[in-house]
Amino acid sequence: MDVTMVLYKTNMKRTGTVVLPFARRDALGFDESLRYFGGQASTAAGQIEVVSDTGTRVRMNTFTNEFWTAKQRAAHSLHEISYRACFKPQLPRFFVERLTHPGDIVYDPFMGRGTTLIEAALMDRVPYGCDVNPLSAILCEPRLRPPSLPDIAQALAAVDFGDAGETPEELLVFYHADTLRQISALRKYLLDRERAGTLTALDRWIRMIAVNRLTGHSTGFFSVYTLPPNQAVSPRAQAKINARLNQAPSRRDVAALILSKSRALLRDVTADQRRHLDALAGRARMLTRLSSHTPEIEAGSVALVITSPPFLDIVDYQGDNWLRCWFSGIDAATVPVTLAKHVEVWKAFITGTLTELARVLKPNGHVAFEVGEVRGGALRLEEIVIPAGMSAGLEPLLVMVNAQQFTKTANCWGVSNNTKGTNTNRIVLFRKQG
Repeated sequence: MDVTMVLYKTNMKRTGTVVLPFARRDALGFDESLRYFGGQASTAAGQIEVVSDTGTRVRMNTFTNEFWTAKQRAAHSLHEISYRACFKPQLPRFFVERLTHPGDIVYDPFMGRGTTLIEAALMDRVPYGCDVNPLSAILCEPRLRPPSLPDIAQALAAVDFGDAGETPEELLVFYHADTLRQISALRKYLLDRERAGTLTALDRWIRMIAVNRLTGHSTGFFSVYTLPPNQAVSPRAQAKINARLNQAPSRRDVAALILSKSRALLRDVTADQRRHLDALAGRARMLTRLSSHTPEIEAGSVALVITSPPFLDIVDYQGDNWLRCWFSGIDAATVPVTLAKHVEVWKAFITGTLTELARVLKPNGHVAFEVGEVRGGALRLEEIVIPAGMSAGLEPLLVMVNAQQFTKTANCWGVSNNTKGTNTNRIVLFRKQG
């Protein structure tokens, strides 16, 4: 493979154009669009030079700008489901609208809460996703078939909230006893129906909402005040939080909170969108397996991959989701989530995924691979990902750095803006050569 990069130079004027006509959506056109994005010249971070595994030196253009923010376009309400280390919907939208046609397949091999899939479906693309954690499908699939609020209310009325079954006492640090009985009854109802093969689309929606409402830091959640809803602390840690804040769990109405969150998620859903999403859902594909082996996806079928992998020794997805797994009847210890602590282990894991992506991509298809800076900014993962992609047979095109402000979740961990490298999206763009 010839990995010598052509360094395009243009004199493009600041026209303010954001999205190029599709005829120009090639490497050169995309490069130009980043130079003067929206009329604002991008800060050239220079050129990154990376050495491939075979010793070849590759130089790539890098662009830094505020390419997307929540202010530029409010995200659709269907995205408002919490998950640790997920990216904003504006990120996949940026690439979907520039590098695909309506009807194309857009794929995320680490789909998490399903941001890429939901945004792709809203843009009339066919959503594909994969994740080793079965929670991902639980959180994503119901939002491709959003029900009506009256139907949700009717389904909740069918639940016997008095039939609690098991009520683990260790969870009383999170919940009032009455609330825990309601949660346990709903869990029993859903698991019984799943085992019997009678779980309906409405049941799946209710389960998705309940999983998202288990713990959080406001009265909109089932629990007493705790960490934000994308991670659950241990019962022992929650007991310390309760003691420090001198708090005790108060009673919450589980059905009422599920209806309230459903109303918020459905806020932007129109009747036309509901029909449109339902049609796409029939063509969608969600796999629960390793991203390096996806035989269910046809070779040469995917137009665009947008993803963010588990970062090197950063996020404990298994630990964060232990309570969600309990509610869903999943043994968290059996979920093979990758938490690589060594660079070479992480690189091998990423290379395996990128090799499989090269198989499923169409010729001239793209991969937008979001990475981060870890270990206090001392390690930039694009310097690992680029050689891995080249080994997989992909052509690296450029690196984008999207500057952004931290969310409340990041601030709660004591990390401020412009430190540690975690307040930027860093994206390596690859292409499968035709």
